[in-house]
Amino acid sequence: MQKYSFNELTLADLKTLVDLNKKGIADYPWTQVKNVPLIENEKLQLRHIMTPTYPAHVMNEATLWARTIYPLLRLAEREDILATAEVSLTAQYPTFELHGIVDGILGKCIAGHLETPYLVIVEAKRGIEGKNPQPQLYGELLATAHLNWQDNGNDTQEIYGCYTIADAWTFVRAEITDIESERPKATLEHSKEYTESTEAETILKILKSIVSTYIETKP
Repeated sequence: MQKYSFNELTLADLKTLVDLNKKGIADYPWTQVKNVPLIENEKLQLRHIMTPTYPAHVMNEATLWARTIYPLLRLAEREDILATAEVSLTAQYPTFELHGIVDGILGKCIAGHLETPYLVIVEAKRGIEGKNPQPQLYGELLATAHLNWQDNGNDTQEIYGCYTIADAWTFVRAEITDIESERPKATLEHSKEYTESTEAETILKILKSIVSTYIETKP
């Protein structure tokens, strides 16, 4: 069995493992969040997050995560769906294994333990260390789909993810099917890029909408 680390995956690797259907950037229904409400406390915290102290492009990754990314994940928490960081995930498909550390997750947590991940976040490297974050995110989405399939047994797994570059967020919605087959299928929808300095409300609304989807489908 072939084993792959999330941060070493390439698009070529993924094409040998799964039937990959990448859809283009568009205004998909799940990105239409104009009517998602924000309460006054959320708006207040957003104003605090958006108040610049120094530009995002000069912050290192750890500072960016602490000041601009994780606070938005925390604001999207609801009931037992909480934000966690630096989470180890492993998923074993019939012909390959995926494993590694996920930068951030919104998922069901019980007594401080992550049970079911729903949205995974990749904080992309910048500069000479930077590379296309999409293959890593796709691998994490596949791993998350498999873990959720083990939990609920649904034939189609709907999973969300995003990657951030500085303060820019791009979301991906994945439908993973044929999980027990030798060649699973993955259909991927991509949002436009949202810049936190000017579109923080939209980012938070998308996060809240995703969380609400899983709240509504819980038994």
